[in-house]
Amino acid sequence: MNEVRIDKFLWAVRLYKTRSLATEECKKNRISIAGVNVKPSRMIQPGDVINVRKPPITYTYRVLDVTENRLGAQLVPNYIEDITPAEQLEILEMNKVSGFVDRAKGLGRPTKKERRELDEFISGN
Repeated sequence: MNEVRIDKFLWAVRLYKTRSLATEECKKNRISIAGVNVKPSRMIQPGDVINVRKPPITYTYRVLDVTENRLGAQLVPNYIEDITPAEQLEILEMNKVSGFVDRAKGLGRPTKKERRELDEFISGN
């Protein structure tokens, strides 16, 4: 077994919870190999570099070995290597830090913390 479908592989190495989600992501052009968007039936082999776009960043993985069977989480590093650039991981970290600070107007009620800060700002204390 030198080759396997990319949708099966993405599901097997736990990048997606279900195979149908992996298939949908391929159809939405969020999965690419060497800069080319791939169909769910694309066969991959060891050595391929897969780009997985999960907004706001793009993860990059190198295929070390292929499998069609779902793996336990501890076995995943034997099959893929995360080679995501540090710049992409910094973007993810910045989004975590920013939290709800840049929430657009009209996207729901303020949180309890935001409401207290707003009340404190208005009262001037």
